[in-house]
Amino acid sequence: MVDNWEVKRELADAINDHDVHRMLDLFTENAVFVSPVGLAEGRDEIVWIFEQFFKGFPDLRLTVWYEATGTDNPLVVEWTGTGTHTGPFLLPDGQVLEATGRRIALRGTCASFVENGKIATHREYFDQLELYTQLGLHLSRDDPAPV
Repeated sequence: MVDNWEVKRELADAINDHDVHRMLDLFTENAVFVSPVGLAEGRDEIVWIFEQFFKGFPDLRLTVWYEATGTDNPLVVEWTGTGTHTGPFLLPDGQVLEATGRRIALRGTCASFVENGKIATHREYFDQLELYTQLGLHLSRDDPAPV
């Protein structure tokens, strides 16, 4: 029998190693990933999202500082992600933010549902505005919608 927490911890290790092949093996074929950057369905789409972060932040590192070990499903952790923006980073509107050299420290949490030793659903929660502000981006008001 697979320990669900071993699977969850292996995901954090694979993320820190930027090992997308190992990540692929940790998700079910039709896994669902939900995060502030969007919805991904299936392993290939999930890994693609992580690859965007790895390209933009080649030194990206997650530090898990809390595990809610009182439950087996979902598996919930809190983490801090740190890195330096030295590569191209895809923004939600499809534009690419070229390297700024800025450091980020982003707090977040995630919940994973593990089925038969693989992650079937993974939900990430972090403050996108916190991330974009650290990258030097600012909110702007769009033109008002027509009445």
